[in-house]
Amino acid sequence: MTGLTSRPASSLKGVAKVPGDKSISHRSLMFGALGHGETVVTGLLEGEDVMRTAGALAAMGATITEPEDKTGGIWRIQGIGDSPLKTPRSTVYLGNSGTSARLLMGLVGGYPLHATFTGDESLEKRPMGRVIKPLAQMGVQFESAHGDKMPLKITGASILRPIEYTLPVASAQVKSAILLAGLHAEGTTTVIEPKPTRDHTERMLRFFGAELETETLPNGSGVIRLKGFPKLKGHPITVPSDPSSAAFLTVAALITADSDVLIPNVLINPSRTGLYETLLEMGADITFENRRDKSGEPVADIRARSSRLKGVTVPVARVPSMIDEFPILSVAASFAEGKTYMSDLAELRVKESDRLLAIAKGLTLAGVLAEMGEDDLTVHGMPGRVPGGCTVATNLDHRIAMSFLVMGLAAQNPVAIDDADTMATSFPGFTTLLNGLGADISGD
Repeated sequence: MTGLTSRPASSLKGVAKVPGDKSISHRSLMFGALGHGETVVTGLLEGEDVMRTAGALAAMGATITEPEDKTGGIWRIQGIGDSPLKTPRSTVYLGNSGTSARLLMGLVGGYPLHATFTGDESLEKRPMGRVIKPLAQMGVQFESAHGDKMPLKITGASILRPIEYTLPVASAQVKSAILLAGLHAEGTTTVIEPKPTRDHTERMLRFFGAELETETLPNGSGVIRLKGFPKLKGHPITVPSDPSSAAFLTVAALITADSDVLIPNVLINPSRTGLYETLLEMGADITFENRRDKSGEPVADIRARSSRLKGVTVPVARVPSMIDEFPILSVAASFAEGKTYMSDLAELRVKESDRLLAIAKGLTLAGVLAEMGEDDLTVHGMPGRVPGGCTVATNLDHRIAMSFLVMGLAAQNPVAIDDADTMATSFPGFTTLLNGLGADISGD
């Protein structure tokens, strides 16, 4: 493990181009692999998680050509079209990527193959039951020596049963796994989600030519209907910058004095902007400039400047649209006047780590009062007075690592993390980018 220390910064200024969106990058590879013809992807996130998806697809027969310099170049995927994916020769290792695991379970379930998925220590602890249950109803078979956890053997079928499934908990990954399996279901697969979640799978299915309908019910539930066996056609895709990654730089600019940071070409899909809505309610100086569409998704340039923040109560209905951003929101809340209350956070307890517990422990170590319940958190802000002066355990969680490095930029004393290696899963070059804006983050 490689530790890092973040020291107080005088200001952050400049243009910061963050990596491509992780969710869209995963899906670009998957749909490109399934489609007819070639899919050309520009701006793919070349972090470890997405590379695990690329490696898994290649192991099952997809043809994926990466750029020679592998620094944001063009990726080419030759789709299998009507040909089947193949049984991989060995166990498929997915590292720390829960997105790869859950979405690929649905994707491979629609082919007559056997595949065993495993991951690192963190991923092997994460429950997969919420994905296994609906996929098993569709005809996918699962075997594990550890209940609903990895290593997990999957046996697919060439034709699956369509189902109508109501998600017990709003989850874009579970929804996406069902829809990916539904591509090989004979009939219409229907997913009902209690609250809206990120809709990249639905957008990309339409973009590739699938017949898909969405409906919002009077009670706010969403209904997605997918007709099986569509002919998916490869398309050029430009992956916008990841709003979850941009969130770290946005909050860094807000809490650090005399800061002005521009983050270009950021995805602003409404299902992903909950954090930015919350920060604006807290009084953040954030503007969205040059709004436009790219590859079926809305994008904009985000400008963030130093701000005096105030505590808020995060609406429960907004939680699914910002579930990955609660670690960095908690850091912002530490520098806000008053209390910030967050609830309905049970999903955080089954992420790369028990994120809710990791946040509360990290804030407490930094001298911030944090009251944690079973699925809620109250942060008592200390504007200009966050002590810092601690080392936070990341628990193999990239978002915990980056969040507390951001805290160190504005705390009274440095904040260290015990393991920086995990940041490469979603944001390679994070430290270099922040230091280029004026931060002081190093390993000594």
